[in-house]
Amino acid sequence: MTSDTNGPEIGPIDEMFEATESPPVKTTPLDALHRELGARMVEFAGYAMPVQYPAGVMAEHLHCRGGAALFDVSHMGQASLHGEAATAALERLVPSDIAALQPMRQRYTLLTNELGGILDDLMVARLPGRLFIVVNASRKDADLRHIAGHLPAGVTLEAHDDRALLALQGPAAAAVFARLSPGSALHFMEVGERRVGGIDCLVSRSGYTGEDGFEISVPARQAEALARALLAEAEVKPAGLGARDSLRLEAGLCLYGNDIDELTTPVEAGLTWVMNKRRRAEGGFLGEVVIRDQLANGPTRMRVGIRPDGRAPARALTGIVAADGTQAGGITSGGFSPTLGVPIAMGYVRRDLAGIGTAVDLAVRGKHLPARVSAMPFVPHRYIR
Repeated sequence: MTSDTNGPEIGPIDEMFEATESPPVKTTPLDALHRELGARMVEFAGYAMPVQYPAGVMAEHLHCRGGAALFDVSHMGQASLHGEAATAALERLVPSDIAALQPMRQRYTLLTNELGGILDDLMVARLPGRLFIVVNASRKDADLRHIAGHLPAGVTLEAHDDRALLALQGPAAAAVFARLSPGSALHFMEVGERRVGGIDCLVSRSGYTGEDGFEISVPARQAEALARALLAEAEVKPAGLGARDSLRLEAGLCLYGNDIDELTTPVEAGLTWVMNKRRRAEGGFLGEVVIRDQLANGPTRMRVGIRPDGRAPARALTGIVAADGTQAGGITSGGFSPTLGVPIAMGYVRRDLAGIGTAVDLAVRGKHLPARVSAMPFVPHRYIR
C-alpha cells in the first residue's frame, strides 16, 4: 500500500497498478515529460504510465477538486467510423440512440455482447462525415477487432494511433482553457475543433472525475508542447492514475475490469440511462434479449455504493454479507475518499439488499465489519451543463 505525505492512506496503489522495472512495450508521447516531472511510472494496460508525481495522490486529488489537474490519457484508443451506414452499424453494437446524436455532440455508451455483458464503455461523437470514438486502453485492441468484425460493406474503421489525449479537469479548467483557446467555449458533452495554445486539437467538454473539464485530442508530435503550455498555467498541476482512480470512485463512475465486464449487464450496473425509449422498445443490438428481460423483470444483483462504518477501507474482492449471515455480493472498487475523509466503495449486492441505508457486513481478514448501502455519487458532480 502507498501512503501520501499530505494525508491518510489513499489506496493500494501497488494492487491497482502493476509496477515494472523493465520498460513495457508501449509509451505515450508524454513519457519523457512524466519522468522529467518525477513521476512514479508503472505498467498499466501495456503502457508506462504515471501513477503519481512527487506531491502524492492525496495532493493531486485535492488539487483537481480545487484547481485544475492535467492527466495523460493517451493510452486510450481513438478511432473513427466512416460511411453513410456508420450510425446504423454502431447501433447494432451499442444500446444507445446514436441516430439522435446531434452534430458536434458526444455521448457515453456501452459495447455489449450476445449475452448482454459489457465489452467496454466508450464515448461516441458525431463529427462531419464520421463518428469519433474513444475506448479504454485495456480493451482497445479487442474493441477495434470487435467493431471491425461487425461492419457492413461501405463502413470502415480508422484507428488514430498518431494522436495523444490529454484530460484537463477541475473547477479552474474552463478559465485555463479560455486563456489558451480564446473565444472557443464549449458546452458540456459538446465537441469541436479548436486551436489550443496555437495547436489544432479536437476538444470535448467532459471527463471522468466528476469535475468540469476537457478531453483534448492532439497530434502525438505536438502533445508535449501542449502539455507544457497547460502546465505553465498557475492553476494546473500534473496528476496520475492514482488520483484519477480515487476521483472517479468519489464520482460513482465505473472502472472497466473492476465494476463492469463481459459478465455484467447494463441493468445490473445501473447504466440503463444510456438507453432511450426507442432503443429499449426496438432493440436491434447485441444482447438485447437478456437486457430487455432484465429491464422488465429486474436483475438478480445491482451495483450500489457502500459506506463502511469505520475507518478501514474496503478493497476490491471484499465479500459483502447480509444481516442474516448469507452471502450478499462483493466489493469491486474501494478506497479512502480524500474529499470526504472517509472510506468509500462500490460493488454488487442481491437486489433485495440494494436499498439505500441497508445494513451489511464486509468480510475483511476473517472479521465482519459493519457498513451500509449508500447513494452515489459520493461527491456531487460539478459538470457545467
